[in-house]
Amino acid sequence: MAEATPGYELPLQLFAAFRTIIDAAHADLAEAGHPDVKPMHGFVFQAIGARGTTAVELGVRLGVSKQAAGKTIAGLEKQGYVERATDPGDARRKIVRLTAKGIDMLTVSARSFDRIQAQWAETVGPERLAALQADLRALAPGELFRLDVPGWFNGER
Repeated sequence: MAEATPGYELPLQLFAAFRTIIDAAHADLAEAGHPDVKPMHGFVFQAIGARGTTAVELGVRLGVSKQAAGKTIAGLEKQGYVERATDPGDARRKIVRLTAKGIDMLTVSARSFDRIQAQWAETVGPERLAALQADLRALAPGELFRLDVPGWFNGER
């Protein structure tokens, strides 16, 4: 029987595994021409979605202020990942949407996560990885992807 480890190690081990995955994905992104994206940008791109969003809606989805969302949008716009356009349904509103570069970043990251998962399956075995994923679903039920993580990390939610 395995010896129990102190309880504080579990969140650190989970975070270390998360960090390992994210660092590997960002190495792939840098190699594919996206060296300037940050881990938070994945949440931002998902919150923008395929149809786009406003700065106010983005802030709400991410759990950050409108000002923080606006600053993030401005930075990503400068890097060519997003663009602002007039909302076709309301000419008074500006919509933020992903550019082709932003969509490419998402495509590259999806391939990277698939590659990393395959490597983990090779390391621990596909059955153990599937069991780990099932266990994590049981321990952390509910939404698989919480967009409000950036705000949560900053204590805003």
